[in-house]
Amino acid sequence: MDKFMQAAIDEALQGRKEGGIPIGSVLRRGDEIVSRGRNKRVQEDNPIKHGEMDALFNAGRQRSYRDTILYTTLMPCYMCAGTIVQFKIPKVVVGEDQTFGESREFLESHGVEVEVLNLPECVQMMQDFIRAEPTLWNEDIMEL
Repeated sequence: MDKFMQAAIDEALQGRKEGGIPIGSVLRRGDEIVSRGRNKRVQEDNPIKHGEMDALFNAGRQRSYRDTILYTTLMPCYMCAGTIVQFKIPKVVVGEDQTFGESREFLESHGVEVEVLNLPECVQMMQDFIRAEPTLWNEDIMEL
């Protein structure tokens, strides 16, 4: 596994340790990590602090995102996918899309390359979380 996806997984694991939802993200430019983020909806009581949004927030102001790649442990929701399209991020590398995969077609229809790895550790992390916290998961995906 490359260091970028591993960093996203590390963010997800840290978020879970904090009592949050285990979804992590990393923004990459070239061979460097620009920023990291994790889902902080629970920790910060912030409904839009998804992993991808946190990584983009932590990146600060960028002149352009056209030379970046976003790594995320789970397929982005439509809110995060819309931000990816808006910022013209050309590629998203996804740890898994078996748990939640609804935005792939949307991203690709807007010219975003989507690479899905379906890593067993990402799938297991989400399965374990959903089993332990079904109400929190359903709140996160607005299925309550």
